[in-house]
Amino acid sequence: MSQASRASMMSAPDSRLGKRVSIIDRNLNKTRGLEVGIGAFAFLFSEMLQYAQKRVHGIQDLERKLNDFGYRVGTRLLELTVWREKNNKRETRVLGILYFIHTTVWKALFGKQADSLEKSTEHEDEYMISDNDPLISKYISVPKELSQLNCNAFLAGIVEAILDGAQFPSRVTAHSLPQDGFPLRTTILIQLDKEILQREEQLK
Repeated sequence: MSQASRASMMSAPDSRLGKRVSIIDRNLNKTRGLEVGIGAFAFLFSEMLQYAQKRVHGIQDLERKLNDFGYRVGTRLLELTVWREKNNKRETRVLGILYFIHTTVWKALFGKQADSLEKSTEHEDEYMISDNDPLISKYISVPKELSQLNCNAFLAGIVEAILDGAQFPSRVTAHSLPQDGFPLRTTILIQLDKEILQREEQLK
């Protein structure tokens, strides 16, 4: 084999690699065909859960760690979602930002909007976003000793980060509220800071 032939064979793989686009150079507006497979997500989340479990003591610590992980995702998701929506309008009302999370954010995460958005009848500062079949906990098998664990603390962290980033500081927690036909139904409870309610009154 001649030196020219060998050089051609060696350069061929390099030319193929050169056509691949780095994740940094991808178009942020392009979403079709870039969805993550459910199997890949379930595996990654399971590994993250096991990683956190080895570094905490008790269920509350584990949920707090999952919430922290979700918060990191939420800060990035808010920026990316606003960029893709091409919407320069900043939400200033509580219902506006909650509807944004209930529809736009849920679709970006799970391909569908959440099943319900409700205001508490007992507490003025509380709102609830419910998902009848949350993807996050759908493929997670929790052992008996961790039966009280709610893996959707990760999702609560995402929601809390988005609210904080949009200047609606809140405390967000996840609660399992199963119903007939929906054993995994989860409600994300949002407790707004008092300053948000005061600001809402001024905007009326």
